[in-house]
Amino acid sequence: MPIPSAVPPRVLTVAGSDSGGGAGIQADLKTMLALGVHGMSVLTAVTAQNSLGVQGAWELPAEAVRAQYRSVVDDIGVNAVKTGMLSSAVLVETVAALIAETDAPAVVDPVGVSKHGDPLLAAEALDSVRTKLLPVATVATPNLDEVAQITGVRVTDEAGMRRAAAEMLGLGPRWVVIKGGHLPGDPVDLLTDGSEEHWLRAPRHDNRHTHGTGCTLASAIACGLARGQDVPTAVRAAKTYVTGAIAAGFALGAGIGPVGHGWQLRNAG
Repeated sequence: MPIPSAVPPRVLTVAGSDSGGGAGIQADLKTMLALGVHGMSVLTAVTAQNSLGVQGAWELPAEAVRAQYRSVVDDIGVNAVKTGMLSSAVLVETVAALIAETDAPAVVDPVGVSKHGDPLLAAEALDSVRTKLLPVATVATPNLDEVAQITGVRVTDEAGMRRAAAEMLGLGPRWVVIKGGHLPGDPVDLLTDGSEEHWLRAPRHDNRHTHGTGCTLASAIACGLARGQDVPTAVRAAKTYVTGAIAAGFALGAGIGPVGHGWQLRNAG
């Protein structure tokens, strides 16, 4: 007789595909496997992508995105949702409406550009991100380029991160993580809900192979929330995980390689 096993926490990623396997849906599912949750996916776009950049992107119809989401949520259920690449206003608004109907925390990674600088969000979709998607987010995780896109705040130091967080929180998310990895010095992120502040610091690793960092962090936060952790606990654990993944990043192709999602498993071996 087979021995029944406990059902792990279930996390749903709503994002685009990265054919190179370093970011997007692929990074999300690798993170979820590494952190012991059951990962599920709603594909929003297909990209032709490798270590050098994004060579093409094809958005799925809103009805296909909605059908995937409802198929998973209505039968299997979810303990947390994570969003990534939502390339158009119609997809942003479709996904925001679905999240609003779902009784689970949502981590919104407002993906605007790829690691290589390729645009992944239409300019006309920014207003939908501000007015529809961010208000349903439990945690939003913008990097400094995305902060500038969404709020107009250009961050050059830690004081600027605090101003950026206030602007982002004004758009409706319960918590925001301002990712300061592009500032000089050791990487620092600011997690705040407007009353609590948590400055998360980590050593900077001399490794340029960091493709998928943002997707990985947001997915790791969703994994913690799915396990019932509070937001600060989930974000701190995610920061530790992604720091290790950056240290384990490896060369792949001729450009920027991916982070090492399985670093804990390799270290355990």
